[in-house]
Amino acid sequence: MCFCNPLLPNSINQWISFPILFTKFLVQQTLKPMKLYKLPSGTLLEKNATYFLGPSLHWNELLGRENLKEYLNFESKGWRELKEEEAQKLLDVGLLSPMGDQEIWAAGVTYFRSRTARMEESQDAGGADFYDKVYAADRPELFFKATASRVSPPGGKLNIRKDSTWDVPEPELTLLISPAGRIQGFTVGNDMSSRSIEGENPLYLPQAKVYQGCAAIGPCILVQDEVLSEDVKIRLEIFREGQLAFTGETALSQLKRKPQELAEWLFRANTFPIGCFLMTGTGIVPDEFTLEEGDRVRIGIDEIGVLENFISKI
Repeated sequence: MCFCNPLLPNSINQWISFPILFTKFLVQQTLKPMKLYKLPSGTLLEKNATYFLGPSLHWNELLGRENLKEYLNFESKGWRELKEEEAQKLLDVGLLSPMGDQEIWAAGVTYFRSRTARMEESQDAGGADFYDKVYAADRPELFFKATASRVSPPGGKLNIRKDSTWDVPEPELTLLISPAGRIQGFTVGNDMSSRSIEGENPLYLPQAKVYQGCAAIGPCILVQDEVLSEDVKIRLEIFREGQLAFTGETALSQLKRKPQELAEWLFRANTFPIGCFLMTGTGIVPDEFTLEEGDRVRIGIDEIGVLENFISKI
């Protein structure tokens, strides 16, 4: 941005411009990542290791802003500062899904592990080649995942279908994308999937993926502009009757398609006036394992947190 006066010598123009540009630089540097939680009766923001309690917000308008981090930094100046113990008590009471009426979309076959698993489960149906080709293709697999009413909150119940015989959780880094297609934050996502239904015929994908209680996001939104490091780990734990029944781990370095690339494809010929969420695919696919009613699923992503849900049937 130029603040120069053409009537003044260059040396004076430089003297005038430097403080303005330096101030802008300092503002950008002080806006560190924040964690945004949606409470049943308010909003909790964690920034610089300090918690701030604010009022309930209109999340359609909130996540539909183009400069979410700057807005939260300004608004939270008037919020009540909490001690860590006070904030933890609020978190323990329970959380809502950190969203308004935004749509959730998902990407598939973005990890080599997912490609292999999808090819195996659809081999008998003759659909294996589809997954191999989309993994290598320029255009990614993108599909609609859930409306807000189909999303379960952190700590709530996720569903497996009664007409399915093979069901798994899919732990996924999930992007918060602004109406202009800009990635403004990240959260943990669980893309519930019926492998038996999708494996029977790839055209059954909507039935395998979209139903009541088919997704969860949370526990918060990590609000930051920078893309997460490829060293970030994603972990999955499934507990059955109090015992660890499955565990798996992957890293973002295994994600073939980068977040911004997926966001750009999603916004081709599509508009999202209040923003949207995009699950980026899974690199953890449990083999010879199916979820059962009563299981507890924990998904953790470094720098964001842990999303926990319980399994029910529908």
